[in-house]
Amino acid sequence: MSHTTMLSWVTFLYFAAFVFYLFRMILGREFWGKAATGAALAGLAAQSVALALRWRASYDLGFGHAPLSNFYESLIFFAWSIILLYLLMERRLKNRSIGVFVLPVAFLIMAYASIAPGMNQRIEPLIPALQSNWLTSHVLTCFMGYAAFTVAFALGVMYFVKKTAGERPSVFIRLLPSEFHIDELMYSCTALGFIFLTLGIVTGSVWAHYAWGSYWSWDPKETWSLITWLVYAVMLHTRLVRGWRGRRMAVMAMVGFGCMLFTYLGVNLLPSLHSYMS
Repeated sequence: MSHTTMLSWVTFLYFAAFVFYLFRMILGREFWGKAATGAALAGLAAQSVALALRWRASYDLGFGHAPLSNFYESLIFFAWSIILLYLLMERRLKNRSIGVFVLPVAFLIMAYASIAPGMNQRIEPLIPALQSNWLTSHVLTCFMGYAAFTVAFALGVMYFVKKTAGERPSVFIRLLPSEFHIDELMYSCTALGFIFLTLGIVTGSVWAHYAWGSYWSWDPKETWSLITWLVYAVMLHTRLVRGWRGRRMAVMAMVGFGCMLFTYLGVNLLPSLHSYMS
């Protein structure tokens, strides 16, 4: 089975995991939660194998590099990072209710990578500027940060769902963590993402100096990365200094996620050294 076919099946596994998580939240039966976790784990394992096969295939073609070099590969790795972070969180917290908010994001990313018109799924050689070990470290740290911010966004959505519950909440609402615990998790994910994004900006600056002779050139991607970094810095600062919690933190998580999405996707529409579409 080719890595492309495996990744197509991974998309369906993530969709199945989302449906199973949803069944658990509606019916309140833990059987569906276990099935959801199993489907997500199977998808993560299959996706890891597919990425490894794609990496090996690049060496077979004579220009081996990590599968992180084009838009298609970045989408695949983004989804992989989200699922990995979520499953680690689920294992640590012993709580499956977050999955119903996180899995749809990973599924949509994988679905877009599979069916978007004009998506280049070919393995191609890197341009000279990208032929550096800094590529792997830069992309890894950035996307782990993006994954943490995505989970924080999902927790922000969860917070508002919990907040709007009436006096007689449904099974779905009762299975959600308390507003306090959602807020704490949202803060933890944001802090983790902020650390990874900071490392991503630093490694990117070093790589830029190596490739183009300048640590910072105010490229649109660099500018929006800085804006995203500042939004999350303000979010963490107001939490620690001003004591912001709850609704304000959830709103900030959503604003930060919007900035992150534009940093990742929006700048592709602008002239940029980082544009996947240029």
